[in-house]
Amino acid sequence: MNEHADGTVQPHAKGTYVLVPGFWLGGWAWEKVTSHLRAAGHDVHPVTLTGLGDRAHLATPETDLETHIQDIVNTVVYADLHDVILVGHSGGGAPVTGAADRIPERIARVVYLDSGPLADGMTQMDMNEPEWNAFVEERVAGPGGGTGYPLISWEEQERAGASLEGLGEAEREWFASRATPQPYRTMTQPLRLTGGADKLPKTLITCSFPLEQVHAMIEAGHPFFAALAGPEWSFAAVPTGHWPMFSEPERTAAALTALAE
Repeated sequence: MNEHADGTVQPHAKGTYVLVPGFWLGGWAWEKVTSHLRAAGHDVHPVTLTGLGDRAHLATPETDLETHIQDIVNTVVYADLHDVILVGHSGGGAPVTGAADRIPERIARVVYLDSGPLADGMTQMDMNEPEWNAFVEERVAGPGGGTGYPLISWEEQERAGASLEGLGEAEREWFASRATPQPYRTMTQPLRLTGGADKLPKTLITCSFPLEQVHAMIEAGHPFFAALAGPEWSFAAVPTGHWPMFSEPERTAAALTALAE
């Protein structure tokens, strides 16, 4: 609640949230964040992308980035949502960027939660070093059956640069027991953008990188961070590991709630 100088109290602004998880995860991953947001009166729509979570049975060799973009667009359009705060965690940043480009008139803000936007023509694999791409391709060709990228071990996550801070045994077991292979073509299909979302307000909520380090990389013109120098960008932090919906759900929900105000 917000208290005014005259003593009257005004309820917090209510937001409409569409939550998109990263690799291997379905809408289930947002369960604890969703409960906090809904308790505060917000309208919340966690998304399970095609081929993941309870939609794992829908995965085909043709499931690609455009499929996942359309999943998000359809969630917004068929629920007739407007002024959406569209949130993408980790690898969910690419389909969120594409969806905002397709329906900018329905989006109030794009939020990247320990994530970031891909540029037009880039793929998720373009973000990796060549040796890591070789590792991914080996996993896909072997246990992934040529079409999926199975969950990797916690040690391999750390090798990839994903912080495990805040993930205890219970959180790791919950994650691993529900994780499903990431459809590989979502990682290799280039993102196609029209510029439709270029001027939309955008927020980076950093978790596993200190905010000061992010600002330093923007100022240095780092190729993955230079785009965040525009006036449409704002920044916040939930210091924890790479999966804040598991390690800090209440603080993650609070950071998202602040964006509706």
